Amino acid sequence: MASYDIVLLDVEGTTTPISFVHDVLFPYITNNVSDFLASNWNDPALQTHIRAIADQANLDAQSAISSAIPIDLLNDTPEEIRSKILANIDWQMKADRKIGALKGLQGFMWQTGYKNGQLLGAMFPDAVMAIKRWCEKSRSVYIYSSGSVEAQKLIFGYSDHGDLSGLLSGHYDTKVGAKIESQSYLRIAGDIGVASGRVLFVSDNVSEIRAASEAGMQTVVSVRPGNAPIPESELGVFKTVTDFMEIPL
Repeated sequence: MASYDIVLLDVEGTTTPISFVHDVLFPYITNNVSDFLASNWNDPALQTHIRAIADQANLDAQSAISSAIPIDLLNDTPEEIRSKILANIDWQMKADRKIGALKGLQGFMWQTGYKNGQLLGAMFPDAVMAIKRWCEKSRSVYIYSSGSVEAQKLIFGYSDHGDLSGLLSGHYDTKVGAKIESQSYLRIAGDIGVASGRVLFVSDNVSEIRAASEAGMQTVVSVRPGNAPIPESELGVFKTVTDFMEIPL
């Protein structure tokens, strides 16, 4: 591995157990969303997310997505709107849909959960140690995740190892592009202002690793408990680690 100046990290299955998202964060939404909407309905910030979900629901309905339920914010009663919002959230989460309106509301709810102590971001201890070591060795650490930038900041800012946000130089989500497209990694390198070959990208997803490699980045596959196995055709193609402290500086 050549030397590098920038470390770009995935989150789920890389710095954070994959189970945290599916066993903690998503259930927090499904178990609390009905009461949360009822209790905070008149909050202007929540209403912004309601409008976004309604706009997405109407767009989906026009696109003939069978599960979509159109919402008329002008003529539906608040009870009808709330019921339809809940129904749209339910089918989208069951479909594991990664779409802006849903992620926005999730992030808004998670923010409340973190701040009131109901949620605590789970981190692999070796990931925390490695991030601190990279910072001590003047490597800048960035995050690139399919989760929104806001959700990323919450996981690191309210982690089970304390507030780690000060160790991170920046965050990227899929607004910069899909994680399986090489252009996304070129955009990130360009935004940071560094040649892509000076960036080390670490992820559990081989498709993402391949895209970053095609963009010229150095790569390491994170092998963690619960992660999807590496396809046989990819075994030996990319460097793998089970502990971030194994990654050379």
